[in-house]
Amino acid sequence: MSSVTSAGARDLLGHRPFLFFLSSRSLSRFSSQIGAVAIGWQIYDLTGSAFDLGMVGLVQFLPTALLVFVAGHAADRFERKRVVQACQVAEALTALFLAGSTFAGTISEIQIFAATFVLGIAGAFESPATAALLPLIAPQGSLQRATAISSGAAQVATITGPALGGFAYALMPSAPYAVMMVFWLFGALLTGGIGRLRQAAAKDGASDDLYAGVTFVRSNPAILGTISLDLFAVLFGGVTALLPIYARDILQTGPLGLGILRAAPAVGALLMTMVLARHTINRRVGMRMFQSVIVFGVATVVFALSHWIWLSALALAVLGAADTISVVIRFSLVQLATPDEMRGRVGAVNFLFINASNQLGQFESGVTAALLGAVPSAVLGGVATVAVALLWMKLFPTLRNVEKLE
Repeated sequence: MSSVTSAGARDLLGHRPFLFFLSSRSLSRFSSQIGAVAIGWQIYDLTGSAFDLGMVGLVQFLPTALLVFVAGHAADRFERKRVVQACQVAEALTALFLAGSTFAGTISEIQIFAATFVLGIAGAFESPATAALLPLIAPQGSLQRATAISSGAAQVATITGPALGGFAYALMPSAPYAVMMVFWLFGALLTGGIGRLRQAAAKDGASDDLYAGVTFVRSNPAILGTISLDLFAVLFGGVTALLPIYARDILQTGPLGLGILRAAPAVGALLMTMVLARHTINRRVGMRMFQSVIVFGVATVVFALSHWIWLSALALAVLGAADTISVVIRFSLVQLATPDEMRGRVGAVNFLFINASNQLGQFESGVTAALLGAVPSAVLGGVATVAVALLWMKLFPTLRNVEKLE
């Protein structure tokens, strides 16, 4: 079995359209991670304001909330490859502006916020189009493995991108933006090299319905269940916002410990994607998703109560691995259950839920920690995640009974 699945992964990586897609997506992810470090550091360096630092995330999230339905419509109405290319070129030009202004010493807080907003717009359009591309590129029967490999590449960028951004910024403040520009331009070239894809056309004027994705999700219990489960699990169980508190006040490990804690979930996720690329989940898929969310919640509780850095890092790694199982199943299930002519709009709804859970989850963690303390907040979040998974098993039996990804 191992040799067969390993050969399947090698065959997929030898498939030129998928390899070009994977490389392009990875370069975009690297650029985003580099930008997160560079923009955050530069804003804080210019203003010294924690509020302005928090505003960076809000400014980048706003385009997603405002343009989600338009972005999904564009991914279904136009050639998805060209939508992704246009976004990557726009992002490269924005990075060029940031690099030039920073190098000239004329950069201001307002300019950075404006550039961040433009990057948010491009990301809002790029994400659903990219997600809808993968089922067209992956060979028949290999979507789950392709999703795992793609997720693994994203985790590599998540682990190494911030370090690359910090190193480049230390050399010269304009350097990370120059790297981002080069990566996005190469990404656009690779996207263009994917080749022609057979993208289904919307029927009966459905391409004009901006909200068809919402209607489709609401009418499909399995899709509604998996998207909403992820929303509430991350909303309650996310502990990313609390990591600085744990590193300094509870584990007393300082900045080095914080770096270890931030990397641990991505390391666990990367290891799990390697497993899933070789051994796909072939039975009881719905139940495996619920089990992974329960493990996510339990790992959150273990992290919350730990006073040892090794146990905390291990719990976060398990948390990241469990989340990867959930992500792979959710993405594969949503894409396979959605007609190709609607994948852009359904993907946009999914993207909105993911972004909302991450952003609101950090806000929820911060507010709860301010009221109850960091440890009670994290424990409560983990317990709530387990409770949500158990409740969703009752509310969405269709999702629970999904046997295979077909």
